[in-house]
Amino acid sequence: MAAASGGALWRRRAAALRRAARSVCGWAAGAERLAGRLRARRSQEEEEEKKKQREVPGNPARRRARELAALQLVHPNVLARALKQGAVYQDEEVVVLNKPYGLPVHGGPGVKNCVTDVLPILAKMLKNMRAEPLHLCHRLDKETTGVMVLAWSKEAADRIRLLFKTRQVEKIYWAISVGHPDPAEGIVEIPMVEKEVRSHQPHYKMTLAPNYRLSPEDGRVLKIRKNCSAESAVTRYRILASSSACSLLELQPITGVKHQIRVHLAYGLGCPILGDHKYSHWNKLAPQKLPEVTLRRLKLEQSKARHLPLHLHARRLSLPLGASGGKWIDLVCEPPVFFHRTLRKLELDIDKN
Repeated sequence: MAAASGGALWRRRAAALRRAARSVCGWAAGAERLAGRLRARRSQEEEEEKKKQREVPGNPARRRARELAALQLVHPNVLARALKQGAVYQDEEVVVLNKPYGLPVHGGPGVKNCVTDVLPILAKMLKNMRAEPLHLCHRLDKETTGVMVLAWSKEAADRIRLLFKTRQVEKIYWAISVGHPDPAEGIVEIPMVEKEVRSHQPHYKMTLAPNYRLSPEDGRVLKIRKNCSAESAVTRYRILASSSACSLLELQPITGVKHQIRVHLAYGLGCPILGDHKYSHWNKLAPQKLPEVTLRRLKLEQSKARHLPLHLHARRLSLPLGASGGKWIDLVCEPPVFFHRTLRKLELDIDKN
């Protein structure tokens, strides 16, 4: 009786082992199938990436545009390391970066990487692993390069933001414009407002909201009703060099309205910034139309002009630091490589002017 009972127990255990073995084999087969699908997907992605890379060299303008946007696709640690390498000044209160092209300051729809997201990583790289995140003091547009100030503490950031708000910071920009402003030096003082453009592709953009207009009868200057939504905007400018239907301009925005420099140049002076496809036309979104001499100098076809980056660079910031404002610093950042390359191609030589 005991022997029979022991045999039954052995058979049950053997059956359980066979079921477990089949389960393991099934799991292993499933894992192998999953691994096979992952390998196939990875191979497909690698092949697609190689295909894109083969396509790009035939279009140098597009290749450069992809290179400029590359920081949006890298790992956050890689982006933080790139920003660290672009640091031009650091003390116990601030860190100053030379912001690269195509990198948003804030996140949003479709944004994979931005400056704000990597501030904790950047702080640890610059100081130590226990460092608190850095704080933004102001912002630059995604397509604008140049001087960007970060603060180590919230108190310092608030103090510097107030300096910007009360216009105690001197800001100098460089831009390459399509056309030559006339006169060569002056001040644009025209209020601005954001409006919706109803075209085949509805969108919003900033535009001028002047307080005066010319009378069509006798050409007299007439004061018109002020737009209650308009903001005062003042930009000082001067030409540093001119050639090939383009100019290198030095710009000082006295106020800080959204897209102020771009709108004042495009609509106020009739000289949009090279690569500014948003403000080269008022009633539509379309690639910038360039003069023939500019296209020849750039070795570019008009059909590829849409790949030109915006040539606007925050060249210099001067501001007081410290709780008492007794430490005045003057910060200068060199324009990026693509900006210098365009200067050479267009023969915009500052030393000769």
